[in-house]
Amino acid sequence: MAIRKVTILEFLELSLLHPVLDVRSPGEYNHAHIPCAISLPLFNDEERKVVGTTYKQTSREAAIKIGLDYFGPKMRMMVEKVEEIILKSQTLSTENLQLTTKKTVLVHCWRGGMRSGAVAWLLDMYGFDVVLLVGGYKSFRNWVLKQFEIDYNFQLIGGYTGSGKTIVLQELKKQNQTVLDLEEIAQHKGSAFGGLDNKQQPSTEMFENLLSIELYILTQKNRQQLIWTEDESQRIGQVNLHPVLWQQLRNKPLLFIDIPFEERLNYLVKEYGEYDKGQLIKAIERIQKRLGGLETKTAINALQENDTKYCFEVLLKYYDKHYLKGLHNRSNFKEIVQKIELTNVAASNAEHLLTITNNHKNA
Repeated sequence: MAIRKVTILEFLELSLLHPVLDVRSPGEYNHAHIPCAISLPLFNDEERKVVGTTYKQTSREAAIKIGLDYFGPKMRMMVEKVEEIILKSQTLSTENLQLTTKKTVLVHCWRGGMRSGAVAWLLDMYGFDVVLLVGGYKSFRNWVLKQFEIDYNFQLIGGYTGSGKTIVLQELKKQNQTVLDLEEIAQHKGSAFGGLDNKQQPSTEMFENLLSIELYILTQKNRQQLIWTEDESQRIGQVNLHPVLWQQLRNKPLLFIDIPFEERLNYLVKEYGEYDKGQLIKAIERIQKRLGGLETKTAINALQENDTKYCFEVLLKYYDKHYLKGLHNRSNFKEIVQKIELTNVAASNAEHLLTITNNHKNA
């Protein structure tokens, strides 16, 4: 049985059917990986460091010998681990009525070099059908960055903080519209309070990996598919949108949901008012430099005096000013931004947006 080598597009297609084994070190994997990949490290982080240092300071041959010392005792464990992975994937396939009896695994390392070659050799020798990614994870990253250069048919939903843009996106998805939820991928709601759920955010590189795969899936059948997404800052919590994609988003049509201040304030109080007071204060302190010393003190004092509504009122005025500035900073603001006046925060606002886009289509 021969090891089959494939390029990234075929590798991604096969990854929908078979397990992907990432044989890089745990540190490399934890920083970022192909979203569906399972970690099966040939070397741990310290072993990788020793092999790499030997390769640079002594010789390739010396590094390989040290690598073999590490690899030898792990061979049986790696084979048995892959057997477990295969068995689990076959069980899942059975549940989805897509039973496959082939023991196929996809393998990659950083550049498609010695690490993936060694593991592929072992698994092939044991009897697995092995597919190797040419160029390794590096080729995947090149593919990721190219996805951000594609001109997508985005339709942005904008609006001041508390306008319920996420609720609208969720309703659009229920109505079988194509939706890209950037905050869901980033595991953060965007504002200072966006991290109160304590979800662990991916690294920016991992965020890009997840985002590129999502875009690929959404547009696989139709490159001109209309994609609804929220008008976001370039930074979502601790992750950043890639500059090329960010610039593209800044130039796409934007439907601005204009909802009265009081309605949005009441929504935010209901959404965040029950969170722990200490968490809320820390969130306010994180934006202290931008908010200003006086407003920060005023907001925190209001919170400590249990006047949550006034605290949020101070913050909302800041966010409104900040968002309006970003909105007008678009060079073609008048051409791409359409304001829609609505009365309250509700999922039903999605109907208004659909009506407008359908009217544009038929015009």
